[in-house]
Amino acid sequence: MGNEETKGKPGPPASIPGAQEPKDQAGTPEQGFKIPEILPVLPLRDVVIFPFMIIPLYVGRENSIAAVNEALSKDRMIFLTAQKSPTDENIGPEGLYSVGTAGTIMRMLRLPDERLKILVQGLSRARTKEYLKKEPFTQARIELLPELPSKEMSVEIEALMRTIKENLEKMMQMGRMVSPDLFMVLESLQDPGRFADLVAANIGLPVEDAQKLLELLDQVGRLKKLNEVLAKEMQLLEIQARIQNQAKEEMGKTQREYFLREQLRAIQKELGDVD
Repeated sequence: MGNEETKGKPGPPASIPGAQEPKDQAGTPEQGFKIPEILPVLPLRDVVIFPFMIIPLYVGRENSIAAVNEALSKDRMIFLTAQKSPTDENIGPEGLYSVGTAGTIMRMLRLPDERLKILVQGLSRARTKEYLKKEPFTQARIELLPELPSKEMSVEIEALMRTIKENLEKMMQMGRMVSPDLFMVLESLQDPGRFADLVAANIGLPVEDAQKLLELLDQVGRLKKLNEVLAKEMQLLEIQARIQNQAKEEMGKTQREYFLREQLRAIQKELGDVD
């Protein structure tokens, strides 16, 4: 088991109805929390965390464990940002995306192998203004990124949201793991930015695509970008399915040829026509 800051098994979709509703302060979903300007930084290898997203993470690197301990000793707040290269072990500021999510550590469990398992919740988009120190943990001064106000529900927005839901259903039919709970939550959402974040947080996008969506503050622009990303994912799934079908056909052909050759050898042996 490597020392990784990586996601655990996904839970139910973020922002399930009935969960604590956020208090909107200056356009940012801070959920009633006061987010400090200076936070310890937790680099993430293979996941981008969005506001309202709740996810388990495994923490193993010394610098990251120190960052978690610092957050727990104070207000439980931490800055969650993805690595540009998931293979880098000793991450410096240059190896991290500047835009991430200020979040809170909801639970923490110390594992027998000295790693930590934490449950975090994203609160607000944020950007690093400067890094203050690297040891024993990385610490940064951040600024919260308020979302641009969304327009009233227009025909274009409604069409985009409907198209995204239809594409999600098609992806699920093609084998992509999509929680049925996600569709129930999406039906009740009217906010385009939160709708886009919820979808992006629950379909296992590559870090690069998820990061682009995180950095988009324009909610309608985020919906459009998400629609493009889903179209690309569907193309990949279609190509993958075609390759798998071709491989099955080739395998079937090879097996048939082998069976026929064995039958021919048996016939030749019966006729005494075997060298």
